[in-house]
Amino acid sequence: MSDVEQPEDEQRNPAGETPEEPVEAANEAPEPVAEGEQPAADEAAEQPAATEPQAEAAAAAGADDASDEEAVEETPRVKPEIPGADLIPDIVLEGEPREEGEDEDGEPSATADGEDSEEVETQPIADAAISLASGARYTATGKRKTAVARVILKPGTGEYTINGKPLNDFFPRATLQRNIRQPLEAVGYEERMDVVAKMHGGGVSSQAGALRHGISRALLQADPNLRGELKRRGFLTRDPRVKERKKAGLKKARKRPQFSKR
Repeated sequence: MSDVEQPEDEQRNPAGETPEEPVEAANEAPEPVAEGEQPAADEAAEQPAATEPQAEAAAAAGADDASDEEAVEETPRVKPEIPGADLIPDIVLEGEPREEGEDEDGEPSATADGEDSEEVETQPIADAAISLASGARYTATGKRKTAVARVILKPGTGEYTINGKPLNDFFPRATLQRNIRQPLEAVGYEERMDVVAKMHGGGVSSQAGALRHGISRALLQADPNLRGELKRRGFLTRDPRVKERKKAGLKKARKRPQFSKR
């Protein structure tokens, strides 16, 4: 038996033990890493941890959000018993003095050189030179809508006679009286000239506009140099607004008959 040749493995391990396999994991070489890349473990290790100020800021932000959520509480809306009861009325009766710097609507008025524009407009024209001879007569015609006023200006005490009646009887409204007196007040002759007028056509408002237009044109006959100032204040402009004519097929200028589908 000794002469029988045995395999090499058996000669090396006579006891019949299997040879131990080499541990590959221990003997394997590390894999090469490409340039610019790092293992995941190295990346995790190189990332800096959050600094203490950042952590404190994040904690404060979370606390603020929590406090805001707690603070915001929807309060039920209480409906007032009377709408507008909490408002303060701003009413100025007619004739009462208004606060300085406010117009008729209670709004601040536009100023020019520190003075109200209304005061500047109501100031009389300084360069008005009208002859007040005893026989001086200045006539003109004024129109507004369908009203026509034939006006005569003459020296006097400031009286108005319209169709034989005084101004207060023919025009009871204070607003219309104020509009009629504006041209003479603008030139400063409201107490030195009388107005005699013949009126026909139109209504109360259009007659007042026609009378003011006629007085303004009569003042232009008395002093042509007043044209620029009177025109700037709008006294010489003929108001072209009139009622729109009726159209065929319509009830009035624009009113249509009621539409009936059946």
